[in-house]
Amino acid sequence: MLEKVLKYIFGLTGALTGMTLVRYLFIRNGMTDYLTTYYGIGIIVFATIFLGIIMYIVGGKIIRLTAIFAEKFEQAIQSITTYELAIGAGGLIAGLIVANLVSIPIVKIQVVGVVISIAINILMGICGVYFALLKKNDNFFDGFRGNKSSGLKNRKLLDTSVIIDGRILDLCRTGFLEGELIVPGFVLEELRHLADSADDIVRAKGRRGLDVLNMLKNDGKFPISIDKTARDNNMEVDEQLMKMAREMDAKIITNDYNLGKVASIRGIDILNINDLANAMKPVAVSGEEMTIRIVKEGKENGQGVGYLDDGTMVVVESAYKFKGQLIDVVVTSVLQTSAGRMIFAKYKNVHLSLAK
Repeated sequence: MLEKVLKYIFGLTGALTGMTLVRYLFIRNGMTDYLTTYYGIGIIVFATIFLGIIMYIVGGKIIRLTAIFAEKFEQAIQSITTYELAIGAGGLIAGLIVANLVSIPIVKIQVVGVVISIAINILMGICGVYFALLKKNDNFFDGFRGNKSSGLKNRKLLDTSVIIDGRILDLCRTGFLEGELIVPGFVLEELRHLADSADDIVRAKGRRGLDVLNMLKNDGKFPISIDKTARDNNMEVDEQLMKMAREMDAKIITNDYNLGKVASIRGIDILNINDLANAMKPVAVSGEEMTIRIVKEGKENGQGVGYLDDGTMVVVESAYKFKGQLIDVVVTSVLQTSAGRMIFAKYKNVHLSLAK
């Protein structure tokens, strides 16, 4: 309804403009007598209708383009935090100040001076916003306190694997970690997609990761923040994570063996919880009993495979015949590497309840 009203307004404006323009031309050229003749009235009516129709059509396109631009602008504004907006405004002001200082002698050049000055202002304004947002995560006061190593250097990014693993929660509670934990927005988005997966195992991992994050946030014993950086569809999550770590000069906490290798090659500090576990007593020890649901067949004939809540694979001898059931097993050995942990076991007896 509003669009139609605006189109009619454009059309009415065009009609009035056409009528006024023809009358003005008649009067300007001393042809006032034509205003009362059929010839003059015909020209006025034709110009009025013609410009009215043109403005009606053009006005509709202008309204549609304006609506599309306004929608995209609104989406862009909503994706920008208040902090980023303030930083960008500060960078814009700084860039314009520098541009005006540079333009003082240039603007005096005849003919092209003003054009060059405008171009310099636009260029420096864009550069000011870009560099301000590029350094948005830097702490200005760390340079005065001499705490750069304890401030920015102690920022740690969590990737999806380490959140699902869950041991990061216990590690934080022990107090061995320093600095601030940061969960990138695209990692949180990936966890949400995992939690919505149709696969039961994948969905369980995603929900466990979200539960771990909630416990970290509610615990309050360790500073953790959720960054609002959206996922770049043209870039893989691991690649975007490494880019963010390089920009923030932060470390990455992960359990992903391949991510750790690539990041190390690129000079990014990595904290692998599996490497930490190698130097400590394994979670599962020989002789320990646990209850496992057999979900698939192992590589060897008759082997059954199940998973712990954190995704650790448990290989049970001669247990594939119990697929879909909960069985009690006894751990025989534990294999711990940088790529993860694998538990080998043998079953004791079948759990009475069947899988649903």
